Amino acid sequence: MIEALRELVQGKRVLILGYGREGRATWNLLKRAGGYERIAIADRNTNTMEPGVEMLVGEDYLAQMEDFDLVFKSPGIVLPRPLSEYRCAFVSETEVFFRYYRDRIVGITGTKGKSTTTSLLYHILKEAGKDCIIAGNIGIPAFDMVDRIGPETAIVFEMSCHQLEFLTVSPRIAVLLNIHEEHLDHYGTMEKYVAAKQNIFRHQKAGDLFFCGEQCLPQEPVAAHLVKVGDGTDTADVELQNKTIVYGSRRYVIDPDRTPLLGHHNYYDIAFVYAICQEFGISDEAFTAALSTYQTLPHRLQFLGTKNGVKYYDDSISTIGDTTIQALKTLPDTDTVLIGGMDRGIDYGDLIGYLSDSEVPHIILMEQTGKRIYQEIMRYWPDFKGRERLILVDHLKTAVRRAAEVTREGHSCVLSPASASYGIFKNFEERGEVFARYVFETEPRKI
Repeated sequence: MIEALRELVQGKRVLILGYGREGRATWNLLKRAGGYERIAIADRNTNTMEPGVEMLVGEDYLAQMEDFDLVFKSPGIVLPRPLSEYRCAFVSETEVFFRYYRDRIVGITGTKGKSTTTSLLYHILKEAGKDCIIAGNIGIPAFDMVDRIGPETAIVFEMSCHQLEFLTVSPRIAVLLNIHEEHLDHYGTMEKYVAAKQNIFRHQKAGDLFFCGEQCLPQEPVAAHLVKVGDGTDTADVELQNKTIVYGSRRYVIDPDRTPLLGHHNYYDIAFVYAICQEFGISDEAFTAALSTYQTLPHRLQFLGTKNGVKYYDDSISTIGDTTIQALKTLPDTDTVLIGGMDRGIDYGDLIGYLSDSEVPHIILMEQTGKRIYQEIMRYWPDFKGRERLILVDHLKTAVRRAAEVTREGHSCVLSPASASYGIFKNFEERGEVFARYVFETEPRKI
């Protein structure tokens, strides 16, 4: 890998665009590879100074890109013009990594569930004795893992839409869980968002595998062998029927008492993982043993503890309406739900309809999307049942205070915002941590 990277940058003027986790990992590997003529780092906000490196910092950090031959672009940075209009060539950490390792990568994406699916697959493979690593959007830059990759190492790689957007290489095993309306602030249209997600399989070859949820099957033929995953449809290759996974002649029953994952949506992710594990020769016994020791990721319907008889759950990962619906279905004793965050223009009609028919007594709406949902209900949903359940507040702190006042003892209060956190918090992780702090700031948690 080091040699391939050196060959890529040999004699070139190289710019690292974005200096977050991925940018730092790129610089660390480029230092080892060497061979470049010039090296610089461009980032709007970083205060880091790297010895021997030009630092292009501030509002105009994009201005000098065309002074370079090769730009390593970090995910999520929005370029002012299309790639084709620049003289410089663009690559990414993900692109370079995939060019070298694609034959051993299981790439996993989807609007929701990709982190759980990625971490669960890695955990089961590892517990079953397989040589594997985990990397990607789950918070582990691929370049940081290069030294841990041996000749037989399998790579479980979580992929965001931003990592996929300009990718020209697809993994040998591709997984597309689902696609829901999301990130319209970045892509502008649903069609562009879907196109980015579909790069997970678009460049696959004959002999590759593509596991795809029936909800988001591609319209065009695919080069790989397509394995359709369904949820009780009886039309897929892999079917989740209540708690039973059916894959060909195999039937695997999920035991709720032997998995910490709650809810039907998580069982659907388990179905994907079970099917993929068959490609690695994992027995049902080994699968069950590993599933029972899996630890759920933070902020994904995570039980925080009990205060004054109320059970508190952190589902800060929820950034669309469907995930809030799933959370409420999973926790039927929910007495209070906290909804709202940054407004990215997505449609909340399904969520509003579900809330109208639900029996949740207290619906606390906060921030931009909470206000918009409240206004839409008042203007366009005259038949919304129980409007008196709606509680409009400004911010999370006030929402937690009101939740403590109204939630009945013996019931649950869940933060499931159905909205992004950006502009209010650094990320959904910080939002979940702040929620927990607000809940338990006056007394210790009781787990």
